[in-house]
Amino acid sequence: MDMQIAAMSVGIHQAQTAQNLDVAVLKMAMNSSADSSTELLDSLTESLDPNLGTRIDIQA
Repeated sequence: MDMQIAAMSVGIHQAQTAQNLDVAVLKMAMNSSADSSTELLDSLTESLDPNLGTRIDIQA
């Protein structure tokens, strides 16, 4: 009986450790994705010409 309780305890702790690892990996992926998105948006706004589109040539 004591061995069954010990085995269950070990199993529960292993499952908790695996879940904690999964959560940590997902957090890393989310942070990496957020950083990449921020860098992409920054590069897009830097490359835009602020004078672009302020004048329209309507002469034919």
